Amino acid sequence: MRTTEDVFMIQIATLAYLIIIAGLIFFQFCLIAGAPWGRITQGGQHERTLPLTGRLAAALSVLLLLCMGAGIASAAGMTPFWPVWTAYAALVVQVLSTILNWITPSRIERLIWAPVTSVMLVLASYVVFAK
Repeated sequence: MRTTEDVFMIQIATLAYLIIIAGLIFFQFCLIAGAPWGRITQGGQHERTLPLTGRLAAALSVLLLLCMGAGIASAAGMTPFWPVWTAYAALVVQVLSTILNWITPSRIERLIWAPVTSVMLVLASYVVFAK
């Protein structure tokens, strides 16, 4: 059974995760709008502004991040109260994202996003598996 302290810590971890998600969504919107940050995303294949396909990928990332945030929030007993499987799906995507950011050929992506996604993985895991 969860104590009040447990619930509080889970909510703090969830809020930290959601704050990072919000930052990533903002980053993706900037990419969609034409920010010249192509070298720090999507494998660093584009030095500046992403082409249309890259911007579409960024838009898809926004949707995925929203769903991941909702799944983890639901696992913490917060709105939108999605089924528990959505938290596990979010966790799987988070694991894959973390691995991909650690193995990307882009050094700058590894330096920026590998630590960020690793922190997200720790937070999401704590929320999902806290008993």
